[in-house]
Amino acid sequence: PPSPGNRSASPPAGPPCARPPRAGPKLADIRRVPTPCGHSSQRAPAAPKDEEEMRAIFALLDADGDGGVSRLEFVSAVRECRTVEKYVLSCGGESVRGCEEARFDAADEAFDLVANGKRRITFQDFAMHFRRRRAEAAQKGASGDADEAQDMFQLIDIDRSGAISKLEFVKALQNKPMLERFLLTGLDNTQLMSCERSFDSANAIFKTMACGRKHVDLLAFRRYCQRLGTATRPLPQASRAADRACKRVFVIGAGFRQALGGRQVRALEAAGFQVAWCDSAPAPSGPGFPVFSHLEQIRAEMDDFAPDVLLCGSVGGLYALALWRTGQWTGPTVLLGVPPGCPSLPQGMPVVLAHGANDAVFPVARAQLEALAATARPNTCLLYYSANSGRLPSGHLSRVGDAHEMESLLQHDCLPRLVDSALSPEGPELHLMRSWRGRLAEIRSQAEQRLGFTSHAFRQRWLPPRPDGARQLLVDVPPSSEEWRCVAEVFKAPPREPTAYAFANSSEEKWAARPIVRVQRVENSLQEDSNVRPYFAALQQSLEGQGVAFEPGTHTCWAFHGAAPSAIESVVTNPVAGFQPLASGTRGASLWGLGTYFARDARYVADGGFCGEPSPTGTYQMLMCLLATGIPCLGDPQHYGVLPFRVRPHRYNSSVDSLANPEVIVIQHPGAALPGYLITFA
Repeated sequence: PPSPGNRSASPPAGPPCARPPRAGPKLADIRRVPTPCGHSSQRAPAAPKDEEEMRAIFALLDADGDGGVSRLEFVSAVRECRTVEKYVLSCGGESVRGCEEARFDAADEAFDLVANGKRRITFQDFAMHFRRRRAEAAQKGASGDADEAQDMFQLIDIDRSGAISKLEFVKALQNKPMLERFLLTGLDNTQLMSCERSFDSANAIFKTMACGRKHVDLLAFRRYCQRLGTATRPLPQASRAADRACKRVFVIGAGFRQALGGRQVRALEAAGFQVAWCDSAPAPSGPGFPVFSHLEQIRAEMDDFAPDVLLCGSVGGLYALALWRTGQWTGPTVLLGVPPGCPSLPQGMPVVLAHGANDAVFPVARAQLEALAATARPNTCLLYYSANSGRLPSGHLSRVGDAHEMESLLQHDCLPRLVDSALSPEGPELHLMRSWRGRLAEIRSQAEQRLGFTSHAFRQRWLPPRPDGARQLLVDVPPSSEEWRCVAEVFKAPPREPTAYAFANSSEEKWAARPIVRVQRVENSLQEDSNVRPYFAALQQSLEGQGVAFEPGTHTCWAFHGAAPSAIESVVTNPVAGFQPLASGTRGASLWGLGTYFARDARYVADGGFCGEPSPTGTYQMLMCLLATGIPCLGDPQHYGVLPFRVRPHRYNSSVDSLANPEVIVIQHPGAALPGYLITFA
């Protein structure tokens, strides 16, 4: 049969991949799922012309030719060279009109966006930023989405002057509730002209937008919205199920039918992948089994099917090792149960290793698996490891890891997501982390995006300080505000799938019936300035040092923490570090290692009794916190505050209870958690 349209007789450019299919008869014993797709969903590389243009513009910016562009060089080049100005300020379909002052401000803002916190811009920074802008502009053009920021601006600009006055802004906040929902001011618009603090807050927001001027133009309004996180930019998404129908998975049957029962592969078929079984190669038995003598037949079937990814399980993984060593397969590979005799991984090819801590057939220690994964090129290998938790005071395990059969792969769409990860052009680990958001209810995901995923976005909602410079630590969020609704939706929304913890399985009706009595925003500026913000910046630099772009919403998340009232008061009021990870645990037991424990779901905290004794009025309290999780690894009771290396000298940044569907998050640094809201509920 003809191959999909993206396949050709010559190998594609770029990293080595599977050999092209050779002509041959159709194999009757290979089961296929027909597909209407004839295209590849992989991201196309930047066109040579675009690359050449970017290098030419960067050369004009880099006045001294040292390979780095300072803020002065950047702004000067934009002001002095029309070609640079047009490229930098108009790339992606937007343009800047107005006086020289407006263009100067736009250039200065553009430097901040490209530099992303750095003092100097490299060509890699420049190219990454403008490729992303072009992609966003193309996506926006294809979808026909309206510019929501511009729509809101026109809603406020009543006299159509092209600029917003303070009076127009205040009137719009009073009369147009959708504006409050868009900007998430947290203000009660019914009291804007009668409550001094509400008016001061609106005044502070306008001043921030205007940057000291008397009016706000569209560019300044859009910049404010982008910083706040309300601009309509979707979070990076994991592969959609529709993409799977175009992908071919070649399964070496040896090991699956005998040891794993074939259930995992049937899950791939149900997920929509095209699947081909190779049953011609027998299951290797014993040290002297002639694995290499069966490669020719395996390779012939692979050539006919032209797979996108190779999947092996149990002893069938020995065939994958042989195909690697002989160079007959260099494409994405998923190994379930890592077989012995694999000293290193091939360079430049995506590999997903899945292994259970209770595997009695291939008993491999976690440290050995981590050492094996480290032999791959950075960001090309994912180690999916499933292990036991530590023991509760009762002696029981809160979670049990996988044995050789790897039962966890049959839950939460796990195995299909691992295959998606192996196929992802941005690396398997990043893709799996993005897929975690798919375990949340859609209403919660949207609410979190509205709240924002950075400390900077969160701080935009704070009230201005008092005349003496002091701040109110706890500020009531009006129940009628959009901010309250977002917090309530994150707090109440159930996950897509049942929790793994029996004590947190109260009915949805019972959980929904528990009322939220009060929501208070925590505004501890000393803690945020001295501890949280520096950690967020250091985390971003660490990720960039590993070749990973920092993604709010992927490397940060919202989670819940319960404690006794006195402990919560300490977290909220401490001027330096609210949480003390290395002095924490879980009720005297280190289930996943030392650190401060957070739950993805509020119901876990409430049903688990982590909020202490109720108040005299029968209410409880818990904190909703913004976490900088970075890249997590699976937790371990033997983690004593120092996590394993990911890419030396960089270590993993946090730990979780499951790599398939994390419900518990453990942080080891006090700056990784920003207390956001104190929620009182009955």
